[in-house]
Amino acid sequence: MERKVRINIVYAAIAFACILLLQSWWQGVSRVEVIPYSEFQKFLTENRISEIVVTERHIRGTLKSALPDGNKTFTTTRVEPVLAETFSKYGIKVTGGTDETVLKSVASWLLPMVLFLGIWMFVIRRFSGGQGLGGGMMSIGKSKAKVFVENDIQVSFDDVAGVDEAKTELQEIVAFLKNPDTYGRLGARLPKGVLLVGPPGTGKTLIARAVAGEAGVPFFSISGSEFVEMFVGVGAARVRDLFEQARKTAPCIIFIDELDALGRARGAFPGMGGHDEKEQTLNQLLMELDGFDPSKENMVLLAATNRPEILDPALLRAGRFDRQVLVDRPDRLGRVQILRVHLKKVELSGDVDEEAVAGLTPGFTGADLANLVNEAALLATRRGGDAVAMADFVEAIERIIAGLEKKNRLLNPKEREVVAHHEIGHAITALALPGTDKVQKVSIIPRGIGSLGYTIQRPTEDRFLMTRQELENKMAVLLGGRAAEILIFGNLSTGAADDLNKATDIAHAIVTRYGMDETLGEMTYESERPLFLGEAAGVYPERRGHSEVTAREIDCAVRALVHTAFERASSILTAHRDTLVATAKTLLEAETLSADDLPTIAPWDEVA
Repeated sequence: MERKVRINIVYAAIAFACILLLQSWWQGVSRVEVIPYSEFQKFLTENRISEIVVTERHIRGTLKSALPDGNKTFTTTRVEPVLAETFSKYGIKVTGGTDETVLKSVASWLLPMVLFLGIWMFVIRRFSGGQGLGGGMMSIGKSKAKVFVENDIQVSFDDVAGVDEAKTELQEIVAFLKNPDTYGRLGARLPKGVLLVGPPGTGKTLIARAVAGEAGVPFFSISGSEFVEMFVGVGAARVRDLFEQARKTAPCIIFIDELDALGRARGAFPGMGGHDEKEQTLNQLLMELDGFDPSKENMVLLAATNRPEILDPALLRAGRFDRQVLVDRPDRLGRVQILRVHLKKVELSGDVDEEAVAGLTPGFTGADLANLVNEAALLATRRGGDAVAMADFVEAIERIIAGLEKKNRLLNPKEREVVAHHEIGHAITALALPGTDKVQKVSIIPRGIGSLGYTIQRPTEDRFLMTRQELENKMAVLLGGRAAEILIFGNLSTGAADDLNKATDIAHAIVTRYGMDETLGEMTYESERPLFLGEAAGVYPERRGHSEVTAREIDCAVRALVHTAFERASSILTAHRDTLVATAKTLLEAETLSADDLPTIAPWDEVA
């Protein structure tokens, strides 16, 4: 507040100084030399006067040549009218006039002020986007929704791939908007609001635009954060204005992106400060949802969020956002469909296999796949290729997953040897254990921020369930690098820190969340954190519902699982020590080994 007052005072001082300067300039331009009447007579005798204006009290004139100070105008007190006869003897034009000294005095103040006010209004209009006097301040309660008319939307359902279930759910929205009169002939009521739920990058906004493009109706698009301003009441006003604009252009679609910025549960997170303005905005949105009937007003409200767990329950009840459509990460078939859409934009070589690329990218969203195609095209351009090859896609996948190669990070020979045996330890353990993901590549080239080497495993198919044996095998593969270091060098390094962390997390989940430990029984001891859509860990506090004795039993069970997995990895590597050493030596020479370069390892069950 003090800063605002200081800025206003500075503006007022600048304005006053400008007015004084303009007044001084005006007085300088209109300055008149005041001379005695005797000097006037002298000028008259010397024939130096070119024109005279006679008023009631003064005589103003113009000289033929300027005075020493540069002034050519003069004024003197008027004399008797008979003097006009004397003037005429010298051929001087004499005119009458009326003094306007008061008008001139007012004008010397008024004109600079009018000029300054005009400049000020011009500047204000430029900063406010040409919205008239007051600019953005007068329109602060107006909705900021971007309106796309029918011709602006060039997206259809053909441009949306990999989410067939979501498209099927939204088909009836399109049918209603195209033919609202016959849609409810059986008494059905269209949902007032449709909430698109899914992880980031799965195409929620694209689907909403496709619905508008298919229906051929205006599309109001706005982000949830655009309702909130620093002024109280603005958010609610913008919600009202948005629905008023939509009613005027119905049939139409209102799309609110990132609804969680607006619809966070009221009263949640009390330690994070007041949310009165957001709650007022949410209350207004709830009132608008209660107040309109889509069957009569031909309006459909769509919204998107990747954090449905924090939305207000009143927003999700029946009669408001009464339909939720999951836009999930695509499966393998969906990834193939998405890749076909994006691959149309690049020049491909004959060895590119869409199925193979889709198989190498489990868990990728539509945005990830679009980025993958772009990265592969950039890599092909960088190497000077005529088309994007399969090798470019493989390298792009590695770059996205593991990070950028850092060939300038030089390791000393001892470190390279440790890293090589560490990575081959992972690979041999994975090759020996059944049901593990296929090893695609092993490298000792540093990547990313802290990775000195990497072993990439990619699943051959999408998996949605895992058994305890598969989880234990995964832990053993993670600990294979550390087991190799102890087996070959008899010492430990810090390179296994991330492996230990992941293995411990798996063991902890086996005991506390999956109920797979025989001692602790078929119970869960920790509730799963709301990570349904990728929420970062640590946002929600852990709640422990068991005693200290049980906590100790959990710690012992987790320790036993990790130790058993480490012993299994050590046993496998001990049995294949010669293969470990030979393959690590090959890796040190080549720096990178593909799946074809790795040895064939008999399954561990047979070795055992």
